[in-house]
Amino acid sequence: MIYFAMNGRWSSKSRGPWTAVSRAPWLNAVVLWGKGDCWNGGGLFTSNTRYWLNGDCGHFLMRDSGEVERDTAFRPAASYGGECPGVYYLRLQRDGWVLKDKLAAGVSSAFTVFEKPLSSGWILRKYAHADVGAPPGKGCYWDEHELEHPATQRRLLFPKWEWADLDGSTLVWAEDGCLHRAALDAEGLGPARVIFDFNDMTFERRVAPY
Repeated sequence: MIYFAMNGRWSSKSRGPWTAVSRAPWLNAVVLWGKGDCWNGGGLFTSNTRYWLNGDCGHFLMRDSGEVERDTAFRPAASYGGECPGVYYLRLQRDGWVLKDKLAAGVSSAFTVFEKPLSSGWILRKYAHADVGAPPGKGCYWDEHELEHPATQRRLLFPKWEWADLDGSTLVWAEDGCLHRAALDAEGLGPARVIFDFNDMTFERRVAPY
């Protein structure tokens, strides 16, 4: 995986923040780019072994690996600013989501609408919020989801879904600390099955095996 982090140690070798590529689920970097500021950062995989580095001009290489290769030819189709949407919105579109609209929601918040066509005429819609006054339990970036069947004018709201996407022919989503799966047909969403319940998990510090 590729991630952007900061320890606030501005006099360290990474100058505070860094972008790293690691072997999931470990955080230990096999590729490490120092950054020196918190604008842009992070990146996006363009294949199983190639990645695009966000914020090219500010990074400096500290550690490299033959496991992955930087994709210097990739050019994002659009720019979404220097913070999280600059990578997140590109990743959504890479994974089949279609950006439909960007709407204001008051003085200090906005949301961007993404859609993904599903089977049986359904559409999965994601409202990607960028909100200074986010609800309790939410960060400044958070998502809401709904299903719509335009032919029958049916609309199903799922305000508690924190993440949702298509996995093969079924829908998967995160809700109340659990990962769920259900089939989708012309009648709607079938019985949900809990894939995994994460609620009892606690942090455990482990050293990466590499």
